[in-house]
Formats: sequence, structure tokens, C-alpha cells
Amino acid sequence: MSQQTKWSQFGVLITVFFFWGFVAASNSIFIPFCKEFFKLDQIQSQLVGSAFYGAYFYGSLILFVISTISGTDVLNKIGYKKGIIYGLLISVIGALALALISGSGKATFGLVLVSFFIIALGFSLQQTAAQPFAVALGTPETGAHRLNMGGSVNSFGALLGPLLVSFLLFGSLSSAKTASIENIQTLYFFLAGLFIIASIIFGYAKLPKTTSDEKLEKSPKAMYILLVIGALFLPVLFSDWVKDVTGYKKSIIIITSLISILIILFASMLAAKKNPIGWGAMAYPQLVLGMIAIFVYVGVEVTIDNNFGALLKKQAFGGYDDSHISHLISLFWGSMMIGRWTGAVSVFNLKKSVKRILVIVVPFIAFGVILVVNIIKGNDVNDFLLYPVCIAIAVIAFLFAEEKPVKLLLTVSVLATLAMVIAITNTGMVANYAIISTGLCCAVMWPCIFALAVNGIGKYTSQGSAFLIMMILGGAIIPPTQGSIIDLDPLTDLSIHSNTQLSYIVPLLCFAYLAWHAVKTNSVLKKQGLDVDAQVASGH
Repeated sequence: MSQQTKWSQFGVLITVFFFWGFVAASNSIFIPFCKEFFKLDQIQSQLVGSAFYGAYFYGSLILFVISTISGTDVLNKIGYKKGIIYGLLISVIGALALALISGSGKATFGLVLVSFFIIALGFSLQQTAAQPFAVALGTPETGAHRLNMGGSVNSFGALLGPLLVSFLLFGSLSSAKTASIENIQTLYFFLAGLFIIASIIFGYAKLPKTTSDEKLEKSPKAMYILLVIGALFLPVLFSDWVKDVTGYKKSIIIITSLISILIILFASMLAAKKNPIGWGAMAYPQLVLGMIAIFVYVGVEVTIDNNFGALLKKQAFGGYDDSHISHLISLFWGSMMIGRWTGAVSVFNLKKSVKRILVIVVPFIAFGVILVVNIIKGNDVNDFLLYPVCIAIAVIAFLFAEEKPVKLLLTVSVLATLAMVIAITNTGMVANYAIISTGLCCAVMWPCIFALAVNGIGKYTSQGSAFLIMMILGGAIIPPTQGSIIDLDPLTDLSIHSNTQLSYIVPLLCFAYLAWHAVKTNSVLKKQGLDVDAQVASGH
């Protein structure tokens, strides 16, 4: 008899999915606050994201290196449940540190970055454990259902994060207050309390002691490359700690690191092609291409959001202040929720006609949820009234792609590229909508890239998945790259926006690359006798 999904147990598990989305999306409100309070330039402010997403990489890398050297899968040994609890407790330490630093009167931006790094280090362990745990709480065939549901909860947390954080920092729109460092203390004591409660719930919850029986595959060459990438990123992570490194010098450090990491990954793919021994999952070109694509995808998703606040302050794009940008930030993450809820329709065994109807209806239901949440918070939703036009365009794209990974990834990447062209060549809400609408496209990219990357890699699927998660590192380095262009505009003159607007050339190039990736990876897989889109079509 097949094992049914343990929904009560899964309900406990998905609380951590909510936290990841809540905190990650909240960065877009926290970054402008840090920029103002600590008198930072745009590059410096983006180091919040660098610390946050860099921790994901280093956390996963540490686990991989220890497991490789010891010959034992560390996470598998302690179990997924304990892995999540330990991850939550690490995040508690980071949140408490940030709260105490904020209330000490001696807060520095460097200490804030360290605290953020610790919080995300805990998230890294949680995510590494929670994803396979979700699959294990039922039959493997329905694992995708649970991951998609977890992703939907993650998106809901991302929708609420900017709104609640904005409320805690600034108060309601009707009585906006000036945020102070003491407001940060309240926020992170609150988050630390939530993490503690979640860890207690996990500790007492009757969850199965689930581990994986997969054999650990050693890949010394892959480990060496990942260590090199980790070393190349360190100058970015510590760029704000080095005295007299300002302006263009920081830009040079960041861009050099970015280009070097990409060259290393492409060079690894060529080297593995000549001699696959010792490369493990990286011996497969589709996996390395997937690593680069995840790096670019996470980077573009984060950079659009984290730098959006700088654009919204410009008079030509609304002239919003820090306390009034949360509704548009939340609409970007709400667009991610719309896309993920729509994408989740495909995992259910329904008639084709019913799926088509749901693909049309679900996005507008999700948009209704976004409206309700913003109205409850007290936001003016007049800016949202024409956004359904963008949703309708996305629905047409989803229907056109027919759930085929290559076709869907190519379609949404081209659509997002066009949106960036519109954003760069227009102002006002037309440009704002174009930027926000890329959330609809980004929402379905991760599963497409992931599915193509692990297709055909056999026993290396688990290792390949870990490598892909490490590439969340893109969210740590691409945003400050865009920030370096934004800093070319005077910080004091909000009427000037040329370089702030032009900075969206960075996400434009990212989306264009992802379109190329869809075509290139499809070609690579076909040479191996694998046609993913044809497999999906024959499965219907």
C-alpha cells in the first residue's frame, strides 16, 4: 500500500518555508532603511543581500566539504528534523544579535551584516534539510505537490514580509513615523521569538526520523572549484570592512568577482567534458549550465527587488519615501505568488480543460488576496488597478508554453527581457509595472531550470541538487553590481534618474542569458537523447 502524504506533519514543516520568504522579501524594506540610517551608498546597502545570500552558499559549502572529507553525509547522519531545529536555533542567534546590537546604541553596519549572515546561515541548513524532508513525507510521486505547496507558502510569506516590516518600522501609512534603530530591535526580537516557537514545535512534533539512503558521491574536483568560488566571493563580502575602498574601487571588486566566478564555472564545464573523472555531478554539462542559470536567476530576482526602492524614490517613478514603498515591493513578491500558485496547477491530475480554466482563474484569485492584504495594512491600492493587464499577458504566456519546461523558460525569459526594455525606455507606473511584472516570470523559472539541470544525471541527482542550491550565491553579487551603476546618480538629487533607470540593463542581460540558457540546455540534452518537452507532452 502506497504511503499517503502526512498532511499534519507537512503542515508543521512548511512553517520554515514561510520564514524564508518573509525575511528574504523584507530585505527590500530593510535595505533603504540601512542606507538612510548608516549613510550608505547603493553598493554598500546591497551588502545586506550579499551577507544574506552569501550565507546560503557558505552554509551549503561547509556541509559539502565536511561530508566529503569525512566520507559521511552529515545532514543524513543527524536527520532532517534535527537539521531544521539546529538551523532555526542558528537563526535565533542571528536575530537576537541584531536585536541586541540595535538597542546597544553602538550599532554599526558591519555588525548588522554579521547578524544577517548568521540568520541566513540557519536558513541554509533549514532549506537543505526541509526540501528532501518535504518529499519524504509521502510517496515520491507526490513530492512535487508538497514542494509546490511549500513554494506557495514561501510566496505568501514574501507578500506579507515587506508589509509587516514596513508597519513595524514606520507605522501605518496614515501616521507614518521616522524609523529608528530601536524599531529594528522590536522587529528582530519578534522574529527571534517566532524562530524559538518554531523550533519548540518541531522538537515536540511527531515527525518521522527521515534520512536518505543514497550513497555519498565524492567529487574532489567539484569541491576544489566550489572552494575557489567561495574565495572569489570573499572580497565582495568584506568590501565594506576595508578602509579607503569606496566608489568605483568597490565596483571593480564586485564586477571582477562576478566575472571570475562565471568564467570558473564555464571553464569547469569544458574541463569536465575532456575528463569527467572526479567531477561528480559537474561532469554533466546540463548541470553546470543549470548552476550558472540558478546563479543568474536568483541574482536577477533579488536585484530587481532590492534596488527597486532606489528607483521608486526618484520623482519620475513616483517620488515615494521609505515608508510608502512597501505596497509596490509587496506587489513584486505578490507577483511571484501569483506565478507560483498558477504553476502549481500543473502538478494536479486534472483534465486539460480544467487546468486551462484554473490557469486563467487562479492568478486573479491570487491578485485578490494581494489586494485584501494591502487594504488591511492600510495601503492605497489605486496603483494596482491596471496591473491585471500584466497578469493577463502572463496567463497567455503560461497557456502558450503548455507546461513544457524549455518552452516555458524561454517564453517567460523573453517576456521579462521585453519588460526590462520597457522599464528602461519609460517612466512612471508604466516602468514600475514592467519591473514588477517580472515577478510573474521569475516565479516559474526555478522549477524549469532545476528540472532541466538534473535531467539525465542519474545517481548524481542528490549531489547536483545541492550544487544548484549553492548557486543562490547569485543573489549576493548581482544586486551590488546593479547598485554600482545606481551610485553614478547623485544621492541628494531625486529628480535625476538616468543611471538609476539605466541600471536595469543588468537584469535585462540576465533575462536575455536565461533565454539563451533554455535553448542551449535543450540542445545539450537532445545530444544525450533527452527531449524534456517531448517527455512532458507525451505524459499528458
